[in-house]
Amino acid sequence: MKTIRLTVAQALVKFLDNQYVEFDGKQSKFVEGIFAIFGHGNVLGIGQALEQDRGDLIVRQGRNEQGMAHVAIGFAKQHMRKKIYACTSSVGPGAANMITAAATATANRIPLLLLPGDVFATRQPDPVLQQIEQSHNLSISTNDAFKAVSKYWDRVSRPEQLMTACINAMRVLTDPAETGAVTIALPQDVQAEAYDFPEYFLQKRVHRIERTPPTDPMLQQALQLIQNKKKPLIVCGGGVRYSEAAEQLKIFAETFNIPFAETQAGKSAVVSDYPLNVGGVGETGCLSANLLAKEADLIIGVGTRYTDFTTSSKWIFQNPDVEFLNINIARFDSYKLDGVQVVADAKETLQKLTALLASTGYTAQWGEQIKQAKQQFTTELERIYHTTYTAENFIPEIDDRLDREKVFAEFIQLTKSCLTQSRVLGILNETLGKDDIIVGAAGSLPGDLQRAWQSKGVNTYHLEYGYSCMGYEVNASLGVKLAEPHREVYTLVGDGAYMMLHSELVTSVQEHKKINVVLFDNMTNGCINNLQIGHGMDSFGTEFRFRNEQSHQLDGGFLPVDFAMNAASYGCKTYRVTTEEELRFALADAKLQTVSTLIDIKILPKTMIHGYGSWWHVGVAEVSEKQTIQESYQNAVQHINEARRY
Repeated sequence: MKTIRLTVAQALVKFLDNQYVEFDGKQSKFVEGIFAIFGHGNVLGIGQALEQDRGDLIVRQGRNEQGMAHVAIGFAKQHMRKKIYACTSSVGPGAANMITAAATATANRIPLLLLPGDVFATRQPDPVLQQIEQSHNLSISTNDAFKAVSKYWDRVSRPEQLMTACINAMRVLTDPAETGAVTIALPQDVQAEAYDFPEYFLQKRVHRIERTPPTDPMLQQALQLIQNKKKPLIVCGGGVRYSEAAEQLKIFAETFNIPFAETQAGKSAVVSDYPLNVGGVGETGCLSANLLAKEADLIIGVGTRYTDFTTSSKWIFQNPDVEFLNINIARFDSYKLDGVQVVADAKETLQKLTALLASTGYTAQWGEQIKQAKQQFTTELERIYHTTYTAENFIPEIDDRLDREKVFAEFIQLTKSCLTQSRVLGILNETLGKDDIIVGAAGSLPGDLQRAWQSKGVNTYHLEYGYSCMGYEVNASLGVKLAEPHREVYTLVGDGAYMMLHSELVTSVQEHKKINVVLFDNMTNGCINNLQIGHGMDSFGTEFRFRNEQSHQLDGGFLPVDFAMNAASYGCKTYRVTTEEELRFALADAKLQTVSTLIDIKILPKTMIHGYGSWWHVGVAEVSEKQTIQESYQNAVQHINEARRY
């Protein structure tokens, strides 16, 4: 047996550089490179190995460990999970910073390889710098916290363990049903320890991402279910995109005249103006999809996890005879809502199901309802995208029991802006090109985008909503740009999420990878402000206000922030926007730039788009002194009684 004497870190780097995936007969390199923030726990281990011989791996420098891991998630997601960046950090706080990103990756089923440094395996210098000592168990370190949010977790305490750790990491990272965050903790002394690694461990490995076909019994059960239904509705989930099944979905929908709705992850698998695409469904769904969802007697979920936003907390599908057909590569998801389970690849299943169902002469019986629902939505879209504010004509869409006009007057006096959020989105949707990609994650924007954004190109809508992680937006946009360097990438982000984390904006400047940050500044965590007010509370702790010295509460004046100045200090081209004309100029000029840009738009609070016949189950206080909260609780009880129990 031939061996090569290498340190553990050197062997790890060589291994990663030689991993490939094969999908539909095409091979491609799996690990593009490594994002790194070096500290004492990894600089002389992985850092030394990368300096000495990194092969074809690209090493990129992160600014914040969570931020760089979000870059890696955005990159892998845009590559449809077939290419990744690994991330390495030092021990302690550097490692802990990546835990949020690990949870984001696992919730969204996106492959993310994390290589945090760890405390000494020998324990000789304990407690080493940044080590947490647990007196009841000396084997515990910060990295044990990754166990709850990782799909695979390992600690390499001896050099020999690296081999099985790496192979199992690749097993999970390339498994479409089980992928997510993979954490391999690397004690800093073991990283530098030498071992005679067999050559066969370092050889080229090709991991096949297989299209698992459905079995005949699965297909027959699905066929029987569909034939007994008159008004089926497809829910197009992220699995449609990852399986590259969009064209087959269109063929299936066209053949049987079945409309399809979109989840956040499935949106832009097919362009929005496709006749059978009725848009986002559920709590953040649009008018057309939610109208049809309430009548559908069969839901065909293709690659969806059926989150509470997609199902409106299992309430939106109100037909008493509704049943579920679940086409999913993950057996876990196929069991949801007591559906008929087709545990198989989406594209393979749709191909076979189309042929079988066509032989029966089946056609859905929606009649003109699909077209009518689309027309209603088009009319509504025109209205909301052109809603502007003037003191004379602005009518609040919800009764929030607050003096909106007083809030508006204060905001306008401070910013000189009367721009509404829905109008700005309308201008953006009109202006951006069909190949431009938008990126978002949390706050009110994902809801507005799911309800109203019209995808003009395929795979141009990149939203992280499985974990709804504030801070994903700017950082993941860099990952998207690395994946698609020739396309314009636009981050749509609120002021709260931008302040949460935007560290890799600097990295985008460093790497000459231009992204465009479109920042909606309403001086409020608007989504949650709406949530509390809509459920009987007053505004409390969700607006960005100075502390009032008289009341000792955060109910003073609005807290203004110059985000353009912040981004300019990083080297970005920036714009301050308070009018439609300024917005149009900024968007046009940003297209001409070669450096990252930030457009700081002052947006009137509480001018986002509201829901369309949906409901979302949130915990409302059963006991309260406020009549409005008591009423909200009773409303929740009524809806819970109308919803499916599991």
